[in-house]
Amino acid sequence: MKVEIWSDVMCPFCYIGKRHFEQAIEKLPFKNEIEVDWKSFQLNPEYHNTNNETVYDYLSRSKGMPVEQAKQMTKQVVDMAANAGLSIDFDTNIPANTFNAHRLIHLAAKHGLQDLAEEKLFEAHFVNSKNIGETDVLVDLAVEIGLNKDEAVAVLNSDEFAEAVRYDIYESQNLGIRGVPYFVMDRKYGVSGAQPVQAFTDALTQSFTKWKETQPKTTLTSLNKNNDAVCDENGCEI
Repeated sequence: MKVEIWSDVMCPFCYIGKRHFEQAIEKLPFKNEIEVDWKSFQLNPEYHNTNNETVYDYLSRSKGMPVEQAKQMTKQVVDMAANAGLSIDFDTNIPANTFNAHRLIHLAAKHGLQDLAEEKLFEAHFVNSKNIGETDVLVDLAVEIGLNKDEAVAVLNSDEFAEAVRYDIYESQNLGIRGVPYFVMDRKYGVSGAQPVQAFTDALTQSFTKWKETQPKTTLTSLNKNNDAVCDENGCEI
């Protein structure tokens, strides 16, 4: 069963939701039958950090709130992340445009490294306070996850995968997705937000059960005239 996850790398709830989702999958007996596909989404596609803006300044300006209120709001997110086993540092966090980061994720997907790229970008942005809008930072991350440096440089210095990112965003609009993270299961069921682990477990179980019911069943027609020379749970017939 395919699960598509629309996400933005600068969204803390996407990072928390990723961890909750992973913890839920580990509890499931059918975890090996789940295919995950990360989809691009941009919360603020026009944003560019041109004057060393802090995350508190960004939130204060974009949401029209005092800086102290922004700090209090992010503290609640830090506590939620800690409960998921994540350490987010907003004091040194650098807001950035994520378009090229999404292109890097598409490059990683080409090499079977999509999930690792997603994880490392979250970690770079929220834990290590890297500027994921900078090409040099993205190239270093590409090499860290096992991508070829020359290929990563060539991609990031071109428009490659730009249309793939835009198409993901176009798909999200067609599906009515207005916020992230958003988890789409078998293109039939949706779960929004960084839900608790149990909520993901329940949703995945319900979706998988429905998906399994739709899978074609193979019935074989025997060409034997008898059942001699076979072994089964009761022994061997000669």
